[in-house]
Amino acid sequence: MFEQLADKISFALQRLSGKGKLNPTLIKEATGAIKKALLESDVSYKVVKEFLKKVESEAVGVEVLSSITPAQKVVKIVYDNMVELLGGKEANLSLPQGFPVVLMLVGLQGSGKTTMCGKLANFYKQKGYRPLLVAMDTHRPAAGEQLRIVAEKAGVQSVIFEPGESPIQVGERALKEAGKLGLNLIIFDTAGRHQLSEDMMVEAKDISERFNPHRTLLVLDAMTGQQAVEVALEFSRWIGIDGFIITKLDGDARGGAALSVRALVGKPIYFAGVGEKLEDLEPFYPDRIAKRILGMGDIVTLVEKAERAYSEETMEKLEKKFKKAKLDFNDLLEQFEALEKMGSLDNLVGMLPGVNLRGIQVDEKALKKIKSIIYSMTPYERANPHILDGSRKLRIARGSGTKIEDVNRLVKQLEMMRNIAKQMGKQKFFGGFIKGF
Repeated sequence: MFEQLADKISFALQRLSGKGKLNPTLIKEATGAIKKALLESDVSYKVVKEFLKKVESEAVGVEVLSSITPAQKVVKIVYDNMVELLGGKEANLSLPQGFPVVLMLVGLQGSGKTTMCGKLANFYKQKGYRPLLVAMDTHRPAAGEQLRIVAEKAGVQSVIFEPGESPIQVGERALKEAGKLGLNLIIFDTAGRHQLSEDMMVEAKDISERFNPHRTLLVLDAMTGQQAVEVALEFSRWIGIDGFIITKLDGDARGGAALSVRALVGKPIYFAGVGEKLEDLEPFYPDRIAKRILGMGDIVTLVEKAERAYSEETMEKLEKKFKKAKLDFNDLLEQFEALEKMGSLDNLVGMLPGVNLRGIQVDEKALKKIKSIIYSMTPYERANPHILDGSRKLRIARGSGTKIEDVNRLVKQLEMMRNIAKQMGKQKFFGGFIKGF
């Protein structure tokens, strides 16, 4: 997330390293490089101009304490203004309980609306809501089937338009269905187009006026850069949006959309889509995003993801087995499955402070290969790794479509983990590591 922008801003701030005192020339050099980085990341010129004006006015003539460097002081000023630019505080999308709440998602075709419906359903399902997804894009016959599949993956109900139905008719049927099934969160997946068009806006406006949704959220593709601002302004003019969801931030080298729309439209960003999985949805925290942009990492979000993926019972069980050096392949499999729930590995590693992943991709296929090897073992073999002789390893390799060298490597890795556990004795390891944060 924001890798290219983070690299360029870090490079710009490095110009201040080793400097003993702040002066206007140094500040101009640093802000000039930051300006170039932001513009190349597709941030609006107007936003960049206002942002740097504030940074410069705060940095010039500021007293620098002997305990910090000029570079550290400027980083703090840039960070504070970046947080403000992104919205200041988290815009928590809290929903009332007890009666059907309607969320209406709008946006261009290809922005990720349908997938986002599933992610939102999964997110709020974990908070105790009972979601219903509603397919309203009656212009595309395949759109209904696409939403049905998404709803199935999320484990929620869906209402799909029938031939000849209008979006309003689908919505009315969905409200009746929600009442009948006792569902309290209805998510409308409205029609999109490849570009802005008046008929799309009129249709969205009609839906909004008929159902008066609790929130109307514009789904924006981060990869569209400056176009995102134009789309946001147009939707805001026609139907009055309440906020944004930015998708594809995991693959965005620029990130200009996230930095521009909040400032220019004046509406909050509620969520960020950071991957393809249902779990790859994060509440948008301006302070945490600013830290990622400035290369400071995001340990808080990382730990929150870990706490959701690992139950207290799982942590305690693993800790006990680690103390006794009794780890087996069942434990390893459990850890990998929990790790997958936390989202893409690239995104997770990017949350670590000081880790530069530019040009590096974490190999998620390697994890799948390891899981395939473990699944090819019998339950008894997983629990008793010491019985794995040559013939068993050969059978496992054939069953998993891997080589016997891969199986041997995995067995050795488990042995190494057991040896580390013996050396550490009664010290806390995985469970204590997570809790320690």
